[in-house]
This record gives sequence, C-alpha cells and structure tokens, in this order.
Amino acid sequence: MKDNNPERVLITGGNGNLGRLVADRLLADGQRVVKFDIPGTEPINLHENETVICGDIRDTDLLKSILTEHRPNTIYHLASLLSGSSEADLTIAWEINATASFKLLNLSVEMGVDKFFFASTAASYAEVDTNPMPLDYPQWPESMYGATKVAVERLGVYFKAKHGLDFRCLRFPLVVSPFAPEGAVSAFPSHAFKAAILGNPFRFPVARSIGISTLFLDDVIDSIINYTATNALNLSRHVYNLHAYYLTAEMVADAVRKRFPDFEYSYEPVEVVESLISSWPDVVDDDDARHDWGWQPNFDLEKSADKICELLLNIENKTA
Repeated sequence: MKDNNPERVLITGGNGNLGRLVADRLLADGQRVVKFDIPGTEPINLHENETVICGDIRDTDLLKSILTEHRPNTIYHLASLLSGSSEADLTIAWEINATASFKLLNLSVEMGVDKFFFASTAASYAEVDTNPMPLDYPQWPESMYGATKVAVERLGVYFKAKHGLDFRCLRFPLVVSPFAPEGAVSAFPSHAFKAAILGNPFRFPVARSIGISTLFLDDVIDSIINYTATNALNLSRHVYNLHAYYLTAEMVADAVRKRFPDFEYSYEPVEVVESLISSWPDVVDDDDARHDWGWQPNFDLEKSADKICELLLNIENKTA
C-alpha cells in the first residue's frame, strides 16, 4: 500500500556520490525527493517521486523558493567543496561549505523543517595520537575543508539548542567507493582497485604503512538512512563518529593483488596527501552509535574489496 502522506526530503548534492544513492533508498521507501546540485549533474531518467533542481548552493533566494514550494520534512545536506578544491580557493570554500550551510540552517528554521542531517568528516581532527580515538577528542583541523565542517557542526548544534531544529550529524572516515572522484587523492584505495580493473599501474601517494579508519560506501548509505530515521529520544549526542576497519596502503595493495595478481604498483608518497592521511584517526570509538541507534557495519576489508570489484566491473562493462 502506498503512503498517502509520504515524507518529503531535500538532498543537497543530490546527484553526487552519496546524494544519489541516498535518494534511491528514500525513493524506494516511497518518499518524495528533491535533489539539488550544480548544473551538468542532472540524471537521464527520473523517478516519478523525484524532482531535480540545479543551481548554486550559495543562491539563498533559490533555496528559499525550493523550501517554499516543496516543504521538505527533512534536509540531507551533502553538498560540499572537497578538500583539495577547498585548499585551492579558501574564499569559495568558506562560502560554499560554511556560509551557505548557515543560510540553509537558518532557512530550515524559518520554513519549519523538522530534521536536518549533515555529513561531516574525520578531517575535522588534526593529529590524533590515541587509538581508538574517543568521540570527544578535540577538533583542531589543519585544512580549510575540516575547518568548515567543524563550523557547520557547531552551527547545527546552536540551531538545535536555540531554535529546536532536529540537527543530526555523522563524521565519516575514508570511504571506499567505486564512485570516488578522480581528484580526491585521499581516496587512493578506491583508485587502486579501479586501476587494477583497467589494467593500469598505480602509484600509492602514501607510504605502505600509512593507514586510516575506513568505511565502505554501502555502510555509509545505511548509516545515513538509519540514523536519520531513529527516534530523537534514543539519541544521546548531536554528532556520532563511525568506524568499520583499519586500512593501510599495504593492505590495499595486498587485497588488490589477491584479486588481480598482475597488478603493478609502487609507493610514491606525496607529502600533502601523506600528512593529511596521517593526521586522521586509525580506529574510532563508535560505541555510542552502536548503542543508541544500532549502528553496525556490514563490510570488512574482504567484503569491501569483493564488492568494489563487482561494482567497478559492472560499470566498465556498461561503458565498454
């Protein structure tokens, strides 16, 4: 039976790596979805309950008109300039990641939005010297990307405390994904698997021993959906960290060679990349997420490797 009063959601960055997959899940659940993203990202085929609007996240008047017309119950705010682009232009990074987020939070209160989900990052920490890293570990990011994420986290909690907005946030570590952007140098595990499938050699931008807390894409999508759907009374925190497994460059190389014995690779550290990855936590305490809303990752390294190979091969076969 169809829901006569389905949830209405707005997903910023809705045509991107995470956004479109979150949208697919919500549409399958019968929700009405408005996807907002930059021009040129429009999907070819639309679901009957899906609306796609393209524009600039900094266009407050456009966002207000979207909220006025579609009246979303929930906003999934996934739009963001990534780390490399943020360092390349600090002003635009602040405008897109921080100022636009503030304006969207303010509009959410003004327009009566119930829930506001925000995707944050392990890049909001600087050098982490303890494992597992506790959830309340100090956040002193050394990148503009991380600084903007911390700013929005604090803004969200402010709007929750002062204006009653149900703000929720997850901090994600490195994500293994077949859709990892080519320019995201921190996504080297994903890029290594893709290189192997294409038969190309690969240069790891970090030393073999450099590792990081990791999630597979499917667990990221599940966590966003499940956490946002959880009754607020069950939540003891505004923000939760997540962790599935620890992954080093050497572990990635071994996993790829196990599946592609002819895979050629080398370790050629890039200082800025190695410094970034080294500063992120290796293992994260995510006990509160497991206790409060049942967080439980389904993918370890072996399952992640099998799944990303399956997905990448399907993508290559479709484009061949």
